[in-house]
Amino acid sequence: MGDVKGAVIVRVNAVFTALFLVTAVLAAVYFEQPWKVIAVVVCLASFSVGVCAFLWGYWSAVQRSREDNISVAAMYFLIDKCAPKSVARQMNGLLTLQVIIGLVTAGMRPSTDGKSGSTLAFGILVPMLGLGLNGLWAAFHGQFAPRSAANSQRVSPEASPNGQDEDHD
Repeated sequence: MGDVKGAVIVRVNAVFTALFLVTAVLAAVYFEQPWKVIAVVVCLASFSVGVCAFLWGYWSAVQRSREDNISVAAMYFLIDKCAPKSVARQMNGLLTLQVIIGLVTAGMRPSTDGKSGSTLAFGILVPMLGLGLNGLWAAFHGQFAPRSAANSQRVSPEASPNGQDEDHD
């Protein structure tokens, strides 16, 4: 995987997913301190990294969209030959694993000591990591079709200087 573009992003995804798996299972099985706190910290850290990656990837994709035709599905699910099959399979597999782990562990302990809610419910935030890292990978390394001149919405030189349509009565 070291010779593939964006291997660092794939590795970060794999490491966070493995850490989530271990801490979520330990917290679900033992359901006592310090495991519950550790699992929540890992979930919130994964979510935070995912949100930052999502925003960074989105901003970068918007810059690329001037020249490339980027679809949301291709960007966040690495489809339409956006990524090599091996990268798409691994990144989407990790995203799927994050969803499954989050749902299963949250369902294992639906309540906390007779009170509604569970610290394991924080696991449902973790798939934001997979979505964000998929988007970040696609924004920097994804292959997209070039935007054609026919589809371009450029402002003509004789148009309004601010690029807005003028009212003609």
